[in-house]
Amino acid sequence: MKTANEFVRGETQSSSRPGAMRSWVARTTRQAGIAVGAMVLCLFLVGLSQRIGWIRSADGTASAPESVEAATAEFTCPMHPEIRQDAEGKCPICGMALVPVAVASSKETPEVKADAESERYICPMMCTPPQGEPGKCPVCAMDLVLAEAGGGGERSVSIDAAARRILGIRTATVQRKPAYRTIHSIGQLAYDQERMATIAAYVDGRLEEMYAEYEGVEVAKGDDLALVYSPALYSAQVEYLSSLDTPALSVLGNRNDKLSEVAQDNLQELGMTPSQIDRLLTTRQADKRLRITSPITGTVVKRFKVEGDYLKTGEPIYRVVDLSTVWLMLDLYPSDAARVRFGQEVQAEVQSYPGEVYTGRVAFIDPVVSDKTRTVGVRVELSNFDGRLKPGDYATATIRVPAIPLDEVYDPALAGKWISPMHPQIVRTEPGVCPICQMDLVPTTRYGYAAQPPADDGEIVVPRSAVLMAGDNSVVYVETKPGEFELREVTIAALTDESAVLLDGLTVGDTVATDGNFLIDSQMQLGGKPSLMDPSRGEDKNEADAPMPAMTEAPHAH
Repeated sequence: MKTANEFVRGETQSSSRPGAMRSWVARTTRQAGIAVGAMVLCLFLVGLSQRIGWIRSADGTASAPESVEAATAEFTCPMHPEIRQDAEGKCPICGMALVPVAVASSKETPEVKADAESERYICPMMCTPPQGEPGKCPVCAMDLVLAEAGGGGERSVSIDAAARRILGIRTATVQRKPAYRTIHSIGQLAYDQERMATIAAYVDGRLEEMYAEYEGVEVAKGDDLALVYSPALYSAQVEYLSSLDTPALSVLGNRNDKLSEVAQDNLQELGMTPSQIDRLLTTRQADKRLRITSPITGTVVKRFKVEGDYLKTGEPIYRVVDLSTVWLMLDLYPSDAARVRFGQEVQAEVQSYPGEVYTGRVAFIDPVVSDKTRTVGVRVELSNFDGRLKPGDYATATIRVPAIPLDEVYDPALAGKWISPMHPQIVRTEPGVCPICQMDLVPTTRYGYAAQPPADDGEIVVPRSAVLMAGDNSVVYVETKPGEFELREVTIAALTDESAVLLDGLTVGDTVATDGNFLIDSQMQLGGKPSLMDPSRGEDKNEADAPMPAMTEAPHAH
């Protein structure tokens, strides 16, 4: 058994072991902290030496101070290069984060600047300013491509062949030719009201028979349409026959008027045709029934009565329309209607026959503007000899007019011809009479159609995509030499669906960019040169730098 002293000594040794362990851990931690602190101090001193120029880089130049870099740093928007700030932030236009602009240090030697300028890397989509080293675009993540040196002149930019293919730049040649614009409108086919007849009752009676039994029946001029029973018509026939049988009573107070002639006129007013009156003279028998015939050849489009109905004088029975000609009713804006003239050719594509084009001519232009729609009604006359065009159908119309208003236009189909003033489809090479309205034909020069082609070659025309427009600014980029595009301000006279008519700024034969010109303009903006947003940039500076003219003192008068 252990004594009391041995027990006490064992307890003392057991309690001293944890204290030794804690002492060792503290000592080790302290030594490691000293080592780390020494390393941090060394790194700080090395960095400080580089910043103040004590330690030079491998190429023998000292690193620029951070304060200088901060002072020369500039930030711009990837989508709006005209936005430039000296601190980070967001674009006030689109809200995108600003990116730094590569600015050369003021302490760089001219050789270093030349090397940095000779190798510039640009984004194919022109999202960011040119960079001094390869990498990826921070906006679109596309690989930056090397751009060749040479930025063009003050109002031009050079695009190398590789960047040109990537940007998809295409060009076209400026031409001089007649320019036309197309007016588009949607209208509805309607009956030709000049070829419409309403068959009505001339006398009171009752409908005994209706020979056109349904709508859509085609009838010829003189065909029987209805049989009307009328006692009043019978009395008028008896009076007419009596006036013929009693010559002594045939003369009235005025010797020029005979009772028989008055009775005959009465029969005509009651609806009897000359052939029916001649038949009455032959048979000498009055008839209580009257056959009503069609006055024109056409199609029955409406039946107002049925057999057995009683009629009052003037009540309609049928409506017959000649569908060999139909109208296309259009509603044009007043500015477009002012460019259209009588006899203008119109091409229409009917909804029922897609892909088929029908040609007509303008027959009437409404002289007033509608109060409700603020449009001008235009009527087009279309031939319909095959009967395919159906009133009520919709059609899309296109009218080709000069891009610039002219007093006279040249239409080969109307040049030196004669035209009907009511039916523009009637065109003849010599004077004559319209077979429809019996009006005299008039020369087409009355409506502004030239007899000879114009002497000039037209206007200066470029593809519409070649012109960049923003507010009052209109510019194009002209390829003055291979790969170099120069900014030109132009004045637009008119725009068509495919072309732009220009008044000045270009000459015939110039080569202009039609595709990719917006990216060319972005490159101009990134370079701080005149662009679409500010075409006159730099002009004020040039005017300020220009030498002032020498001032000469005027001689004093003595």
